[in-house]
Amino acid sequence: MKAGVLALQGAFREHGEVLDALGVATIEVRTPHELAGIDALVIPGGESTTMGMLLDTSGLREPIAERLRESLPVFGTCAGLILLADDVIDGRPDQEPFGVLDARVRRNAYGSQLASFEADLDVRGLAGGSFRAVFIRAPVVEAVGDAVEVLAEHDGHPVLVRQGRIFASTFHPELSGDLRIHERFLSEVMT
Repeated sequence: MKAGVLALQGAFREHGEVLDALGVATIEVRTPHELAGIDALVIPGGESTTMGMLLDTSGLREPIAERLRESLPVFGTCAGLILLADDVIDGRPDQEPFGVLDARVRRNAYGSQLASFEADLDVRGLAGGSFRAVFIRAPVVEAVGDAVEVLAEHDGHPVLVRQGRIFASTFHPELSGDLRIHERFLSEVMT
């Protein structure tokens, strides 16, 4: 298996390190050519409007959209979740998400960088106890469709969801030092 990490902006190196630690061949995706040879994609956290603009200038928006339509397994974290959602509140008027995750998301709903925090999450089906999640300018998932499975919540809001071969989190599992969320993504979507 070869996993790609969208490497236009954001925490892509940290995701690559987690995947490497799990023994997964990893490539940083910056061009459509690099996207072609992967079996799964991670879209990291960062700044969603900047990432959206870079998707256009890199020529990656349509190739990624096509691969997502073909059911490429994808894990979006924080800004990555925003890019996957079908309804983004408080985004720029020209912000165009991929629209493959049946969720309504509000950008930066937990506040500014100074309002970042950590919380212990009970993740459904995750062995080994709670997961220490890092929230940085995190979005809030305000609603999900019937096809979306909520795997973890914080203060009554979904923070880790799954829809088919799509995983998405409002937090940054790559910063936790805990490999279990990435491991679960790989084991569940690659079967």
